[in-house]
Amino acid sequence: MKWEGNRESDNVEDRRSGGGSGFGGGGMLGGRSIGIGSIVVALVGGWMFGINPLTILGMMSGDGAPTAQVQQQTPAQRPPPNDPMASFVSTILADTEDVWKDVFSKGGATYREPRLVLFRGVTQTACGQGQAAMGPFYCPGDQKVYIDLGFYETLKNKLGAPGDFAQAYVIAHEVGHHVQNLLGISAKMDQMRGRVSKVEFNGLSVKLELQADCFAGVWAHHAQNARQILEQGDVEEAMNAAARIGDDALQRSSGGAVVPESFTHGTSAQRQRWFDAGLKSGNTKACDTFSARNL
Repeated sequence: MKWEGNRESDNVEDRRSGGGSGFGGGGMLGGRSIGIGSIVVALVGGWMFGINPLTILGMMSGDGAPTAQVQQQTPAQRPPPNDPMASFVSTILADTEDVWKDVFSKGGATYREPRLVLFRGVTQTACGQGQAAMGPFYCPGDQKVYIDLGFYETLKNKLGAPGDFAQAYVIAHEVGHHVQNLLGISAKMDQMRGRVSKVEFNGLSVKLELQADCFAGVWAHHAQNARQILEQGDVEEAMNAAARIGDDALQRSSGGAVVPESFTHGTSAQRQRWFDAGLKSGNTKACDTFSARNL
């Protein structure tokens, strides 16, 4: 992937120097402690690319939507200039900013840029306490994407999805959730919580996640047309990542049975299909998973 030398975003906040200290012990959500068993189950169901693992844990604990937390953070710091991985994610975020600003502008709207937070271990968010074990996530409460960069080692070594474009796909998917938030799609999803059965809500969650995959493809389409970022093998890296984190693949790798009713993110084939739909069309209208007859 060709990214070196491109613009880096100013919307990156580096909390890594604090190491996540000062936020208390174990995971808390809505005042209820979340045990490691719940976290493991949440990771199996939404190991990567989730709209917010805290929301998944909230559903599991019966709490509903996470409550906003009062954040007491030190002043935001920029990443150091000699940090290659921080530069990489800053550059990818900047590229998503350029693409979505243009897409929104052509649609007669204004794009509000999200912030990206780098942290280690744990950090406080408007959605509750974020933990590195949850993988990257987006919090609609503060419109921030959170990532512990150690996740990329997990992506490569444990999930079997190496490559810089696979890493860019992670950021683009989370930004896709930000786009959904700006368009009001996420709010409509939350309104259905408690109104439909768990199986039906899982089905809606799948559609939300697949749409974010498609939005990631839309970003890649426009970034390629504008800046020729793709190199040979890049698309295959993203497709491999999508395959590795499909619900069916995760359930098989965990040694359990494949249970479609429990899916929250979509199968490997579905995730690949919707990313490809966005990549080939470059059109958000091609990402209407909620009206699609077949996912």
